[in-house]
Amino acid sequence: MPGSNLCTEAEVTALVHTFYARVRQDEVLGPIFEAHIGNWDRHLAQLVDFWSAILRRTGRFSGAPMPKHAVLPGLSAELFQRWLKLFRENAAAQPNQAMAGQACAMAERIAQSLWMGYQISRDPGALPATLA
Repeated sequence: MPGSNLCTEAEVTALVHTFYARVRQDEVLGPIFEAHIGNWDRHLAQLVDFWSAILRRTGRFSGAPMPKHAVLPGLSAELFQRWLKLFRENAAAQPNQAMAGQACAMAERIAQSLWMGYQISRDPGALPATLA
């Protein structure tokens, strides 16, 4: 299975859990996530499946993150950039730097995609801005 040698399931789980522990402690992002996530255990399990599908090609995730993010009020480019900064910092602290590099590349694409989709959902006629 291509991609499965990049990292172990335990490394994916560690990446996700340490990252979202940081997010929850972040003074800006923490309250936003806490307001919208009712069951952290279930959410973390979904996120592990999501990142496992991306980094290990497990195919375990099936879902549509865009609609769930599009309905959130008051998101901004700065919030997405803050999320990415925390993600990069967390990835840099992981022992498996090959996984960290791939995860960061994918996180950049995901953040860009979610930010573009968010803007389009708010103002379909406007040209969406990219994350700087």
